[in-house]
Amino acid sequence: MDWTAGLQGLAGGVLIGLSAVWLMATLGRIAGISGIVGSLVTTLPKGDSAWRVAFVLGLISGPLLLMLLGGGLGNVAGAPGEVVGPPAGGVGLMLVAGLLVGVGTGLGSGCTSGHGVCGLARLSPRSLVATLTFLLCAIMTVYVVRHLLGGGA
Repeated sequence: MDWTAGLQGLAGGVLIGLSAVWLMATLGRIAGISGIVGSLVTTLPKGDSAWRVAFVLGLISGPLLLMLLGGGLGNVAGAPGEVVGPPAGGVGLMLVAGLLVGVGTGLGSGCTSGHGVCGLARLSPRSLVATLTFLLCAIMTVYVVRHLLGGGA
C-alpha cells in the first residue's frame, strides 16, 4: 500500500475542509465550486466578485505551486514525465462529459463540493440526497465502463 498517496489525500481533504470552514466563517458563503464559478461567469455580482476570483485563482495556483516545488500532481498522466496526459476517451468524449457535468450541477443545484463537503456538514437533507445520487451515478458509470463496455484498467 502506498502511504504517501493516502497522506496526500488526507492533507488535501483537510485543506478543502479548512477552506470551506474559512469561507463560511468569514463571508457566510458555501464553498460550492459550480456556484462560485457559475455566478462569476454568468451574473458577475457587483461587490461580490473579488472573493470568487480569489477562490478560483487559489484553485488554479495551488497545483501550479505544487508542481513548481517539485511535488508533482500524482497519477494524472499515462506516461512518466508527462504532467497531464491526453484524455483517455478522446477530446470529444471529454467535451460531452464536461457538458453532462454542467447540466448535472444545474439540475442538482450544486456540485460535489457544495453538497458533499458543505451541505453534509450542515446536515442538509437535500445535500444528502444529492451526494448519494452523485455516488450512485459514479458507481454505475464505473461498472458500465469497466464491466459492460470492457474499458478502463
